Amino acid sequence: MARILVTGSKGTLGIPLVNELEKRGHEVWQCDLQHHRDENYIRADTSSYRQLERVFEANRYDYVYHLAAEFGRVNGEEYYDTLWQTNVIGTRNILQWQEKKKFRLIFASSSEIYGDKPVNILSEDLPMNESIIQHNDYAVTKWVNEIQIMNLEKRFGNEVVRLRLFNAYGPGEYYHKYRSVVCLFCYRALFDLPYQVYKGYHRVFMYIDDFIPTFANVCEHFVPGEVYNIGGVEYRSVKDLSDIILKHLGKTDKLVEYLPEDKHNVMNKRPAIEKAKKDFGHNPKITLEQGVPETIEWMKGIYLK
Repeated sequence: MARILVTGSKGTLGIPLVNELEKRGHEVWQCDLQHHRDENYIRADTSSYRQLERVFEANRYDYVYHLAAEFGRVNGEEYYDTLWQTNVIGTRNILQWQEKKKFRLIFASSSEIYGDKPVNILSEDLPMNESIIQHNDYAVTKWVNEIQIMNLEKRFGNEVVRLRLFNAYGPGEYYHKYRSVVCLFCYRALFDLPYQVYKGYHRVFMYIDDFIPTFANVCEHFVPGEVYNIGGVEYRSVKDLSDIILKHLGKTDKLVEYLPEDKHNVMNKRPAIEKAKKDFGHNPKITLEQGVPETIEWMKGIYLK
């Protein structure tokens, strides 16, 4: 079994990933910004090289899952300074420690890096073969992160796997206005708050229980230098998502504003996931009709106590 560090361990994806890795018998250490009493937890800001000394001088790690990041398009526009400091400087610090300590790195990138390409299927090699312009600062920082990684793979021989995540959702994602589209719609519909739906926009959606086993498999089937799309197989419109939520809650769309275009976002995103299926056994099965009610019922338990 391996000794593994998870940065961003107290986030929506970090918590279930830590649980899954521990269940498999790995020794898991955690790093995040919050104060916690967990024995294997070290509080540190990844954008501070000095603070990371506590993390990397305390232990030797076989693998590091780097999840710590500022998330989301709107968040990235309104707090662009924090976004760039955390995502770009923070990742560069992790890569510098990797050069010193020689652990294997698993990096959580984003589907946002595919930017403006109007193609039917987004393959992993697309950004290396065609010019891409990202639509927002969050997307740009994630592509900068991937360039940082590729540069230091060449310079230092760092061993890294990059994962481009597509719309993971489910219980455990606490609401605020910068969260994922599923979280936003579920919460706002639950509490009769208005929200906007862009017509003609399509996504794949990936329920968290389908995602976490794949995520944990990466360290057990690690191939340095590889990049993978990790997404679902359901290609659905954003309006479909809204309709499923409203149907489960027994509500009409009277508070939904339908709009034609989101200038900071891509209209359609559908990934090729054959590599993840082959190498990690990625096998998403849970439909929106199954996952959305689970998410809403979880939210009711949290917010309607």
